[in-house]
Amino acid sequence: MISVGLTGGIGSGKSTVASGFVEHGAVLIDADAIVRSQQAPSSPVFVAMVERFGDHIVAPDGTLDRGAVAAIVFNDPDALADLNAITHPPVGREIRRRLSELEPTDRLVVLDIPLLGEGLAQGRRPRYQTSGILVVDTPTDIAVERLVTSRGFSADDARARIAAQLSREERLAIADWVIDNSGGLDELEAAIGAAFRWASALPHIDPAP
Repeated sequence: MISVGLTGGIGSGKSTVASGFVEHGAVLIDADAIVRSQQAPSSPVFVAMVERFGDHIVAPDGTLDRGAVAAIVFNDPDALADLNAITHPPVGREIRRRLSELEPTDRLVVLDIPLLGEGLAQGRRPRYQTSGILVVDTPTDIAVERLVTSRGFSADDARARIAAQLSREERLAIADWVIDNSGGLDELEAAIGAAFRWASALPHIDPAP
């Protein structure tokens, strides 16, 4: 197995890059998707979150209102810590389960995990072994424009979300390969192809004994 850690700021186009890798034949382990599946109504994670944050995080259709949760934890470190304590352990177990199944294979695995870059930038030992780190880089003004246009953010909210994450310089400092996503879709597709070829040539991770 070859494992590539994928990171990029909000509005960078990281999800598009992840999808492009899948189209080239990679396996994607998307932590956010795992979180969403584990936050289904009546699940243990869902119940624990409602107990902690209240019924107002439940949408009219009975599902989790992720926007309401984000509004609570964005400027409240204690609330964020409580949310992480609820969600991180089961997500970590599921990621490790999937990796253990893939380790003996020759597959290229993309790990899309929030805060991967933050942990590496702070010198913390990564939770999951990787063959390389791929960073999607986008100028702030372009990221803001994308968030406003495609996701309905206000410009101020978009800039606040970007400012709360790693800076471009910090993220680039941990990169083994960088995809520049400041251009159009054709340029991005070419960059994804080049990054896929780079990733495919990385050393395999030895399966655990």
